[in-house]
Amino acid sequence: MDRFIRTRRLLGEERFALLQSRMVTIVGLGAVGGYVVEGLVRAGINHLRIVDYDTIQPSNINRQLLALETTLGRAKAEVAQERILAINSECRVEVLQLFAGEETMQQILAPKPDLLIDAIDSLNPKTQLLHSAYLSKIPTISSMGAALRTDPTLIRSGDLFSTSNCPLARHLRKRLRRRGVGEGISCVYSIEKIDFDYQLPEDDDGVDTSSYADRGRKRNVLGSLPTITGIFGLTIANMALLQLSQL
Repeated sequence: MDRFIRTRRLLGEERFALLQSRMVTIVGLGAVGGYVVEGLVRAGINHLRIVDYDTIQPSNINRQLLALETTLGRAKAEVAQERILAINSECRVEVLQLFAGEETMQQILAPKPDLLIDAIDSLNPKTQLLHSAYLSKIPTISSMGAALRTDPTLIRSGDLFSTSNCPLARHLRKRLRRRGVGEGISCVYSIEKIDFDYQLPEDDDGVDTSSYADRGRKRNVLGSLPTITGIFGLTIANMALLQLSQL
């Protein structure tokens, strides 16, 4: 029995073979990243590098695919690896339980993947990752803010530098421009208007280096629905599958 017969029927043998030859790096395995992994593995991606330093907490259960009562306290990267292999035991999975910072970029991005997917929800490491990928000319799809949104019909995809109504994207663009980054980063975002903005000093580009668990600024706990974050993740996965199987 061919577990990927429906993907083969849709894409054709040549495009499916191309898809299976690709390597994807996913950074962030939370509310969005977990669904990205699910979509890619079930479609037939055969080589993944998954990156997340965090552990699963009770507050993750409302929206994260990997968060179950039976997985609380465990490393997200390890749980993700188990789920991937339970879907496809032949998938090659590289697990990196790392924080995405300047000192770990070489480990995360080398050797270069065919596609990088950024599902980080913190501004500092997100900036560092996208800047490094841009300099290395690695094709990238990035997730913008999914929290506080309720309307799935307002989710869009496009270039990061052409988004609207997304506070995260606005601050990210400002930081990336200062580093010389321009157009060319694909993203998924929502045009739904929300009453929230990041309150960050103009010159704050630093992070605490004392420990991974305390890295970056303290984040606000924002309300979110599993439906919207899941749609973000599966939309990114769909974009990735079409891009990676393009002849």
